[in-house]
Amino acid sequence: MRTTTGTDRVWLITGCSTGFGRELASAALAAGDRVMATARHPATLTALSGDRIRTAALDVTDQEQIDAAVAATLAEFGRIDVVVNNAGHGSVGAVEELDLIELRALLDVMFFGAVAVTKAVLPHLRAQGSGAIVQVSSMGGQLSMPGFGAYCAAKHALEGLSEALAAELAPFGVQVLIVEPGALRTEFGGRRMHRSRTIPAYELSTGATRAAVDTMDGTQPGDPRKAARAVLDVLASPDPPLRLALGDDAVDTIAAHHELLRTDLARWEKLSRSVSLDETP
Repeated sequence: MRTTTGTDRVWLITGCSTGFGRELASAALAAGDRVMATARHPATLTALSGDRIRTAALDVTDQEQIDAAVAATLAEFGRIDVVVNNAGHGSVGAVEELDLIELRALLDVMFFGAVAVTKAVLPHLRAQGSGAIVQVSSMGGQLSMPGFGAYCAAKHALEGLSEALAAELAPFGVQVLIVEPGALRTEFGGRRMHRSRTIPAYELSTGATRAAVDTMDGTQPGDPRKAARAVLDVLASPDPPLRLALGDDAVDTIAAHHELLRTDLARWEKLSRSVSLDETP
């Protein structure tokens, strides 16, 4: 039986300094659960207090800090039921504008960091035969758009790995949930957004994206509190999905992308099938 369907679960959440991670921690506490809230700078977590919460420093690119946070959670609460990989930040810039050092740094946090945290908790979840791993992706985990290549690449990678992980963990009673928010009203478009250098020629194709990023902070249509509660609702479901879109924009954009994929597949189906070997005598 999955403890994620009950109460008094133990959560380990990365990236709790602000935004969606902070709201998830608050929602879990409101549900009667216990939380290990983490951030690179623990001083940002002082507003989170109470008997059922602990805080820890966690830079997801630092394996020693990952191991220490997992050990501290087990020492404080005796188990881990829900792990949320939420740490990350945005990035805007055309592919040619990307600095490879910055791109690798982005992937270190948003992909390799999430994988490292996941791997650190898997032995415990498998041993107890229950639990959930929540991968905070984005609607950009299923599609991409001009200027968001780096960010979406990280989310695509996380989703690809997590889909395989879900099948691998199913026999052990461990759930994987990929969360795909649209634009939530957090600081995503402000200080948490990396901006690459600019090449003037790309104003034609990415200028609108950059302009939108510069003005989106505080105007996003999604409510992060409602989004956090939706995650708890799904974890309590007897038949949870692998992917959970959050927000009108996420649902509409993903649906339109799926329709485009279906249209292209059908349009080119004859040619696509023509490359199969004809073994008829």
